Amino acid sequence: MNTAAFSSLPLKPALLENIESLGYTQMTPIQAASLPPILEGKDVIAQAKTGSGKTACFGIGILSRLDLSLFKVQAMVVCPTRELADQVCKEIRRLARFTQNIKVLALCGGVPFGPQAGSLEGGVHIVVGTPGRLQEHLKKRSLRLNNLNVLVLDEADRMLDMGFEEAVTELISHAPTHRQTLLFAATFPDPIREMSQKFQFKPVTISIDEQHHVDVIEQLFYQVEKGKRINALGYLLSYFRPESTVIFCNTKKDCHDITNELANTGFSVQALHGDLEQKDRDQVLVRFANKSCSILVATDVAARGLDIKDLQAVINYELPWDPEIYVHRIGRTGRAGNKGLALSLCTQQELDRVKAIEGYQNSTAKWDEIAPFKMDKEHRFEPPMTSLWIGGGRKDKVRPGDILGALTGDKGIPGSEVGKIDIFDNHAFVAVKRDFVDKAITCLRNGKIKGRNFNVRKSQ
Repeated sequence: MNTAAFSSLPLKPALLENIESLGYTQMTPIQAASLPPILEGKDVIAQAKTGSGKTACFGIGILSRLDLSLFKVQAMVVCPTRELADQVCKEIRRLARFTQNIKVLALCGGVPFGPQAGSLEGGVHIVVGTPGRLQEHLKKRSLRLNNLNVLVLDEADRMLDMGFEEAVTELISHAPTHRQTLLFAATFPDPIREMSQKFQFKPVTISIDEQHHVDVIEQLFYQVEKGKRINALGYLLSYFRPESTVIFCNTKKDCHDITNELANTGFSVQALHGDLEQKDRDQVLVRFANKSCSILVATDVAARGLDIKDLQAVINYELPWDPEIYVHRIGRTGRAGNKGLALSLCTQQELDRVKAIEGYQNSTAKWDEIAPFKMDKEHRFEPPMTSLWIGGGRKDKVRPGDILGALTGDKGIPGSEVGKIDIFDNHAFVAVKRDFVDKAITCLRNGKIKGRNFNVRKSQ
């Protein structure tokens, strides 16, 4: 494994200093392989799983060649989902902290068009968005790509899966011919290779081994009868008691049914699916990421781009047909040096899927037994944190430090009891350890944030 340091790259001192201040010293394999050609201005097609550090690859590449004096769109990152676009935006902003003048804008559906057009008119260096909303801005000429130097297609395989090929082709038709095109995907099916041939010039191909080693992720399989799958799921959750679990389903209906069944028997659970409105999706993801909800039930499309630190377990309620999807699912646990747990339920009829996974991973499946279990409320455990909703956000100039100060000021709660803080345009969320919730609400209601009193309540 290549463990080259970021300092070995030809980066501007301020950018390098900021990368190191974020705790990045050694490059991940995908970064070590792709950053040199990216910084040379070459086109790159790279295969790497979620969580491998690919956002930093194109983020550093983009930031290294920006002309800050030119307030025109110089880089565009196209993502399949709003969640991934938001995540990419946050990461680029973190990497760009070395200067206050870099303007990064998310262009996604589910939020008003007007303010986005206004921001573009004010001058933006980097846009990150979903195909539909980017198309809309190009059509209305609020987005112009005359000065585009770098085009990034992130999770391009998922964009094709979701039917965005035509939209992506149209987006690229607006971009200058002389540009750098970076294409990232978890898998390299034929349509991705065809896309590369169509839109890239002599690309450098990089493929990072996707196998998950047994010492990082423990993979266990459980054979169940078809009608007893939900009871088996309850047993696994109660036996392993993970603080954070994503349960993958193959259908939206299963997603709904499992969420309702688990909620009715006292589990802390939420569903993530394509029908949720943006504000509800934000709240679901915030509560799961800050550990005030323990279980997320999701389909593959809804969970694409989901990047949760310290995800302890992934459960396959039903195995996918494609072993690559299985590998992609379980790769969300066991990150950043932590051990992960991947548990899979399987009926007699689905044993062929296990064989396909064994062949793909070149390993033998490890089987375990499930004890008899009845779904009731006796085996539940509460998540460690509770989310508080605050009725003030970015537009009120509220920052994480303001919320932390209000919570931990005179007679406040210890800073160690405060978890993740998420700021949105008009509201914010803060996670607090369960034992300190009432005191935290009192602190926020009685104290002042930015000299003002905001509404505060528990987020359900």
